[in-house]
Amino acid sequence: MPGRSSGSPPEKPDLAHIRFVDVTPSTRGAFESLFEQPGAPKYCWCMAWRPLPNRGQAENDDKKRSMMALIDAGTPVGIVAEAEGRPVGWCSVAPRDTYRKLTPRQDQGAAGVWSIVCFYEPRDLRGSGLATALLDAAVEHAFAKGAHIIEAYPVEKASPSYRFMGFRDMFVARGFVETGVAGSRRLVMRLAAENPPR
Repeated sequence: MPGRSSGSPPEKPDLAHIRFVDVTPSTRGAFESLFEQPGAPKYCWCMAWRPLPNRGQAENDDKKRSMMALIDAGTPVGIVAEAEGRPVGWCSVAPRDTYRKLTPRQDQGAAGVWSIVCFYEPRDLRGSGLATALLDAAVEHAFAKGAHIIEAYPVEKASPSYRFMGFRDMFVARGFVETGVAGSRRLVMRLAAENPPR
């Protein structure tokens, strides 16, 4: 079989044996590797909804340093999907109180609430079912870590913005219930521990 030329796109990984890794100080290399890939959101480093000093002036490197500081401090930040030994996707799932305020009427004192605020999958894997697999793994991860409620903020598929937060239909299919709105496009959806995904 002839070798792939250097100008050809990389082959799609086999997602049949995908695994999900909790991002911790010992596994953060997978997260870094994923976000350093071409097309990945290294302009953000998933700090959009997290506290960030001097947000308006923060450069990409500042955002990366802030994220790595959270990871090194043991703060939960999310999970990475791996296939064939390489990172292929990301979901930001963490206790809600580790994020900035996510909705206008958020009860800041509520305990046991985890939030799902972001998905990333490379362009060539979109439509492969990876986002759904990430959602399932994020739900399982949050409940295993003690979440009583998982909250998400998806949009309708026609939305021109906030698409990185996921689409409403994907959450409905997993048993999330709409409980309100967050701004003009984002919905607030919840899944309680006593109502596991269908």
